[in-house]
Amino acid sequence: MAPPLNMLDGVRPKPIRISKDVEALAREVRDTSLSITDRLESFEDIINLEVGDTALTRLRNLEREYDLRQLYVKFEGDNPTGTQKDRIAFAQVYDALRRGFTTVALATCGNYGVAMAFACYLAGLRCRIYIPASYHTERVREMEDYHAEIIRLPGTYEDVVMASSRDASELELYDANPGGSNTPLQLKAYSEIAFEIYDQLRDAPKYVACPVSNGTLLAGVYRGFVNLFKRGKTSRIPIFIAGSSSHKNPIVVSFNKGLKHCADLDPAKIRETEINEPLINWHSFDGDEALYALKQTHGRAAHVSDQKMRQMSASILKSDGMKVLPAATAGLIALLEIHQEADLENDRFVAIVTARN
Repeated sequence: MAPPLNMLDGVRPKPIRISKDVEALAREVRDTSLSITDRLESFEDIINLEVGDTALTRLRNLEREYDLRQLYVKFEGDNPTGTQKDRIAFAQVYDALRRGFTTVALATCGNYGVAMAFACYLAGLRCRIYIPASYHTERVREMEDYHAEIIRLPGTYEDVVMASSRDASELELYDANPGGSNTPLQLKAYSEIAFEIYDQLRDAPKYVACPVSNGTLLAGVYRGFVNLFKRGKTSRIPIFIAGSSSHKNPIVVSFNKGLKHCADLDPAKIRETEINEPLINWHSFDGDEALYALKQTHGRAAHVSDQKMRQMSASILKSDGMKVLPAATAGLIALLEIHQEADLENDRFVAIVTARN
């Protein structure tokens, strides 16, 4: 039997510090003697204090190196548990609380589980986190710190997602997995990234680059920019660029084959590493939505090696002092390599990245 995979997907953030204001609000959310309206208002206040409004930072050193005019990174590491997953975790916990659920169920390989455990802890909900038995992540300790119940099951991540969704249906738990009935809610939560970019740039950038796994992030940001454009707020919808682990992601493979729908890969040919794990899968649960965004914007998609992701993460730390998860650089690397090959129109470029440490 293969040894457990030690996953450094693993954003290893500093301990999450809960302010006195958030502690006071969390007590109100958990207080069942209060009306649901008051409890929801307090949880919404927590979201406003803690989630989103992340930094948009210009990387001038990379601009000079790659001859780009304006290159920005949207740094999702500013969220409380260090990744963009906080956006969808808090949105769904708010929904679960509103609908009277007491327990949230989901499958994860690390970062999403921490975000959901933390959001459930603040809301006073129970959290059941399903993890493939062959995976090991240091973030399990963080999930347990916030009282999540950890359930290990055999099989791939995709197998565990389906098993946890079945349990949620049978036990009447809130199903927070990708690809289900909550997809519109998850896309809306990620669309806030587009609104924040617009707030800072006052228009849409020419290109937006995202790392892709299930495709929810890219699809959600696309929806946000479509909304802004239709409302007359922006002059354009960005061209989207997707980056993922070499030949291990259905969205990138399907797009480059010109397929109309996101086709599954052969699970036997998927191999996880400490670097690529956040990106790879044989089935992308929101792959069709991401593929649609790429096609509608005449976008591009590229395969990226572990070595390049590791090097880019180290390079950004050295040149700009920003600690970025290697897998999160996949979209940025795809953008830079496509620019080198095709000489993209010089304009504003934004890459979405997440934290390390």
